[in-house]
Formats: sequence, structure tokens, C-alpha cells
Amino acid sequence: QIIQDEKIATPILLGNREKIQDLITAQNLELSDCIIIDPAENEHRLTEYGNVLYEKRKRKGVTPHEGKKLMYERNYFGAMMLELGEADALISGLTKDYPKTISPALQVVGVEPGVKRVAGMYILLTKRGPFFFADTTVNVNPTVEELVDIIGITARGVRFFDFEPRIAVLSYSNFGSSKGEIPQKTMRAVELAKEKFPGLIIEGDIQANTALNTELQQENFPFSALAKEGANTLIFPDLVSGNIAYKLLMELGGAEAIGPILMGMKKPVHILQLGSSVREIVNMVAIAVVDAQHHEKKEVEI
Repeated sequence: QIIQDEKIATPILLGNREKIQDLITAQNLELSDCIIIDPAENEHRLTEYGNVLYEKRKRKGVTPHEGKKLMYERNYFGAMMLELGEADALISGLTKDYPKTISPALQVVGVEPGVKRVAGMYILLTKRGPFFFADTTVNVNPTVEELVDIIGITARGVRFFDFEPRIAVLSYSNFGSSKGEIPQKTMRAVELAKEKFPGLIIEGDIQANTALNTELQQENFPFSALAKEGANTLIFPDLVSGNIAYKLLMELGGAEAIGPILMGMKKPVHILQLGSSVREIVNMVAIAVVDAQHHEKKEVEI
């Protein structure tokens, strides 16, 4: 209702028509003009979409029958609407686990050219300003090379929001002060990232508090690229640490989280966390709108 009233976007509600209309009535909403699409009522689309999925995935084990069957699932149907230009962005995930939502989008829409992997980023709005956290949703235990890819795609994502990324690749060590797999991985990722993305403000391996504390850096690590202004973008060595960190900040630090913003998809797909609030959904839709406009502009330029 908010999205329609504030003219943020034109919503398309996808799912069982009767259930959607019951929800509209129960919540006393004014959505008579809103488009509702029930996959089960669209035999022609189910067949068409199923055939497209079969062509995309026939060497991945998908048969024509299974392609059509999968289209009864809203995440597959919605992803195919996006892929075929019948929608400009896809928002999903409110009632399903993240992996079950992202998998159909990857199979149908896929990653953008030149991108090897997608990553999830949260914007944490704090008293000290916005901070960007990645990867918080997708890559469980990235390798050095995968971490470099995450650094690159996150830097681009931060610039998308008109901020210059100052990146800290986090560890439990400061510049080799402790040994172990994570310090070695993050240190090597920073070395490769500096080669691949010259001019990027990046530092690591570095502890989270050190990355944010400029006085501490100036006193102990004056050579750090983050010693002057501190980090505004935090890259975590694995999904566990990133996921725990942003949730702790939300619950204990009172930070407002916007996201997760899925980066690297060929078209705008954004996946909500289970149980997202109305405000979080509206924020995500607003981001998806800007993302869609950005994708459209790139297509026109090409």
C-alpha cells in the first residue's frame, strides 16, 4: 500500500489470488488497481516460462516437464517475469529461507557479464553515519580469490550509493600480529585487490575496532590507508562473522539495517530476510527501483 500510495513503484503481487485478496480485505487496503498474477491461472505462461527455463538448464538436469512444474513456484515465475522484461525488479524472501529464494534467481536471471559471483551487502545506519557490510548473506567461506571478487563488487556497490569506499578486510589480527588461516587469507586478498583495483582505499588484515578507530591507527599503525578517516566498508572473512556482526549491531547497537542488497545479478533481484518489517520492505523496494533505473541506463548506453 505504501509503495503504491507514495508512487515508489508499480507493485505486481504474485501468488494465490484468493489468498492475496483475503489479505487485502483483512488489512482494509485500497489495492483494487494493483496487478495480481496467480501462476496457477496462467497455463500459457507456465508453458512458455517452463520452455525458457528448459533451454537455460537442459544441460543441468532440467526436463521440459520439470521446467513447467518449477514455474508454479513464485520465485521461479517472478524471476522469469524479470528475465523476459515483464517486470523491472524482483523482491522476495519474506517467507522463505535465503538459499531457497536466491537459487531460482541465479538459475533464471544469472549474474551480470564479467561477474564471477554475487554477494550480499547491508547498509547499517548508525550514529556515526552509514557503514557497508559484506558479504553477509551468500558466500559461506570464500577463498582468497573469491574474497577479492567480493571486495570489487562491494566497492562498486558502495559507489552506487554515492560513497567512496574505504575498505577494511577484517580479521582477528592486525597486520600479521596473529597467525592463522583467516589472517593469511585476508592479508593475501588485500594484496591481490590492490593489484586488481589500483586506487582503491583498502587495508587488512585488520581488526574491526582498529579499522574504525583512527586514533588507534595513527598511534600504532600510521602506515595504514585507513588511519586518516577510518573504514566505512567492512569485508568479513566468512559468512558467519558478517552475519553475526550486523545482527548484533541491530539488536544491541540500535543500528537500522537496509538490505540485504544482492550485488552482481544481471537484473535487479533483492531478497528480504525472513520476517522483514514493512519499513524494511519499502526500503528494499526503493533500492530496487534505483537499481532498475541504473540497469536500464546501462542498457541504453550499450
